[in-house]
Amino acid sequence: MEPSAKLKKNSQLPRADLPQFYLLVALYFVQGIPVGLAFGAIPFLLKSMAKQTSFTSLGVFSVATYPYSLKILWSPIVDSCYSRKIGRRRTWIIPVQLVSGLILILLGWMISHNYIFEGVDNAFHGLPIGLTNVNIMSLVWYFGLLVFLCATQDIAVDGWALTILSKQALSYASTAQTVGLNIGYFLSFTVFLSLNSNDFVNKYFRAEPKPYGWVSLGGYMKFSGIVYILLTMYVVLFTKERPPRVRNLALPQTTNQGIEKAELEYQDGDVATDEKDTQDIGYIYRCFLKVLGLPPIRMLVFIHLIAKVAFQCNEGATNLKLLERGFKREDLAVTVLIDVPFEIIFGYYVAKWSSDADQSRDGAHGSILRAKREGALQRINRFFVGDAGVLTPWLWGILGRLTAAAMGSFVVARFPSDGQITTGYFLLVVFQHLLGSFMNTVQFVGISAFHTRIADPVLGGTYMTLLNTLSNFGGTWPRIIVMSMINHFTLFKCVAENGVTFVRGTGELCTTELMGTPTLVRDGYYVVNTVCVLLGIVLYFGFLKREAQVLQKLPVSAWRCT
Repeated sequence: MEPSAKLKKNSQLPRADLPQFYLLVALYFVQGIPVGLAFGAIPFLLKSMAKQTSFTSLGVFSVATYPYSLKILWSPIVDSCYSRKIGRRRTWIIPVQLVSGLILILLGWMISHNYIFEGVDNAFHGLPIGLTNVNIMSLVWYFGLLVFLCATQDIAVDGWALTILSKQALSYASTAQTVGLNIGYFLSFTVFLSLNSNDFVNKYFRAEPKPYGWVSLGGYMKFSGIVYILLTMYVVLFTKERPPRVRNLALPQTTNQGIEKAELEYQDGDVATDEKDTQDIGYIYRCFLKVLGLPPIRMLVFIHLIAKVAFQCNEGATNLKLLERGFKREDLAVTVLIDVPFEIIFGYYVAKWSSDADQSRDGAHGSILRAKREGALQRINRFFVGDAGVLTPWLWGILGRLTAAAMGSFVVARFPSDGQITTGYFLLVVFQHLLGSFMNTVQFVGISAFHTRIADPVLGGTYMTLLNTLSNFGGTWPRIIVMSMINHFTLFKCVAENGVTFVRGTGELCTTELMGTPTLVRDGYYVVNTVCVLLGIVLYFGFLKREAQVLQKLPVSAWRCT
């Protein structure tokens, strides 16, 4: 169904949807807290506090993030098993968030007492500084459990977004997700690492230096657990499964008296379908299998699995390479802090961009007329991303991230040999990070808006989870391979008393096993990043752009199982 002319003129978030929008932001925010720890802060602490940590070990720890990419396996259970009295989504959100909060508090206490991740908080307790006896697999289990709970909550929240927001506000579900997740992620990653760093706090806030920062990892996790529990109490006491059906507040329609009136529409997939069906796990799985058989879904699955390979070396290793070269942790934290307001503010406009682009489709005749009057700039735009549509921001996001990935090698290669960071080099690092991170947000919001547009509310969380899981998995399955390949292609020459030996991996092997002096011969980072970027360019212009044009022009009915 094409949007009406009046809807095209008013693509703003309806005022009646604001309470539901803010609730979604809060739910995604708490979800972003453990995600920021597992995806960002913990690998950063491992590499910066124990420089001998290999990229292979970091790749192993990335297994803890896999539940976020495999949640489709249990999403039909979340969709079909629920209490009618509590609500289809609240049945899962309430207990999962409560358990997550309690586990965060418990893990925070265990870290503070050196039962796990020994040594990470020693500076805050007057103990010798440095990681000791780090068991990577134990960290994988503990943080993997947190990510599993986050993934389960995400299934329920994604499904709730389809029915708690009106149809006019659905494109802003991705904005709520972007804003909430980014705030939680950056709070747990960038902000936490900054306040955890004694160098950062001493440099910018303290007159008298101290050997510790302001916030310990254990203390931060305990505080986060309390936030989880407080939000859960709010959901229990002050929310309902379905919002009241508000009228006369959204799309202007002038009456005879000249009063502007309107009506909000909602996607009541779980209301339109017999509730016995939605509580039948067999029915949900049958619908799910039917969706998987749809040709557009199969194509989208393949696109998601290959579209992010090109960025993995840059996003997984560039910052770590800068740390390895001598870039200070507090300075790197500042570069990321600068990015936070851009992520939050512009997430809204990217969602509006997707909505406006989707509404600009005008058929073949309109395309011919537009081609006649378009100028050079428009022709360039069409060359890079094709016809405007809901996937246009996603396509620009790919190009931006490819550019940032190519810049990553340049930034690392230009690191000052004397270790003195000049203002010009610092600004270069800021720009490269800002470009990659912002284009990641553009791509995320664009594809999330597309997912929300095509998802069948009868399947709710399962459908959204399928699409989001595939998108996430496309960014996680290559990571362990790419990180391992960096070690494989890195070559050191070890000069020892008994001769010269060449070893792959890290220079630590020279000193620990061969007792030699390591000299870097070839940095595998440059090899792998170059291969990733070239592969990304070929995939984009040879396949992704063309197929995105096809998918965004399909009617919504082509994506539905009901």
